Amino acid sequence: MNDSTALVTGANKGIGKEIARLLVAEGFTVYVGSRDAGRGERAVAELGGGARLLVLDVTDSDSIAAAAQQVDALDVLVNNAGVMVGGESPPKADLDDFRRTYETNVFGVLAVTNAFLPALRRSPRPRIVNISSGTGSLTWSADPDREFAAHAGAGAAYRSSKSALNALTLFYAQSLAAEGFKVNALAPGLRATDLNERAAASDGDPAEAARGAVDLALLPDDGPTGRFVSWDGTGVPW
Repeated sequence: MNDSTALVTGANKGIGKEIARLLVAEGFTVYVGSRDAGRGERAVAELGGGARLLVLDVTDSDSIAAAAQQVDALDVLVNNAGVMVGGESPPKADLDDFRRTYETNVFGVLAVTNAFLPALRRSPRPRIVNISSGTGSLTWSADPDREFAAHAGAGAAYRSSKSALNALTLFYAQSLAAEGFKVNALAPGLRATDLNERAAASDGDPAEAARGAVDLALLPDDGPTGRFVSWDGTGVPW
């Protein structure tokens, strides 16, 4: 893996930083995508090894284009950057909360992936990993025996954005299969991050979720594509 490269968006903290850490340990040169240069520099200094700062705001087309020009070849893209804005159900939701959430969680993934496709196509084994959420599973949300159904649509902006991300994952997998791409989505589980208050109070280890993402990044040529899996490798229903 010493000549392999990866880009992890939103990698200056949380699950993204742990993914970057594990990829560095695997021998990758890892571009640490960070909207804030200062925070990115601190993360790179902590990660050491093959970590490299790449200033990247996934909601800014100019920032994406500038970042893509700095990467000639890429083996792995991990679309990790994500936000949760507002927590209301649709009847009470603020439309702007939906727009801001989708701008990062859906449109940002689309824009970044397309911008880095030329670099990924130079890899003999291109891999794309999209960090989704179990709350984006429509099957689980409709299951009265699961807690997601009990929430009755709370957090609709975030949850529906992850459902849309899952659809994008499947469509990219189908579109790029003939070129040898493996494109999959990961449900990392509730982790101790700053996504929201519930996550911040969680004892879930971000590194445990990161291992699941790296396993998808290292899939062999006969590995699956177009799948939605949990951090432990088990399948998650759409």
